[in-house]
Amino acid sequence: MGAAVPVELKLLLVAVVIGFVQIVWTAAASSGGERNLAWLAGPRDDQKPVGVVAARLDRALRNFLETFPLFAAALIGCIFAQKLGPQTLYGSGLYVIARALYVPLYASGVAVVRTLVWTVSAVGIVMVIVAFFR
Repeated sequence: MGAAVPVELKLLLVAVVIGFVQIVWTAAASSGGERNLAWLAGPRDDQKPVGVVAARLDRALRNFLETFPLFAAALIGCIFAQKLGPQTLYGSGLYVIARALYVPLYASGVAVVRTLVWTVSAVGIVMVIVAFFR
């Protein structure tokens, strides 16, 4: 048997799953209204309006796509530098849990709590970065 997989690496893969779910959820929410199958299968040159929830999901996905590479790079750096420990574990956990909560909060239109949850995810990234430099 191989070496045990670090929990942080498992959390990284959970974050990938969260991102994949966001992509599917956003696509499903954005496919209604004037967006018929012919338009969805085509080049989508002409913009079609989307509903409020679909627009929120798209913004949440864009936000994930901005933060996830930073989290992944910081965590992979810590793994290669053998800097894993409580700080990377808690930082990774904060990031993943906050990102899982962020999407439904954003889709529901919960403003202040959503921003606080985003801040928690950012703190998680910072914790991982700081662990690398220790």
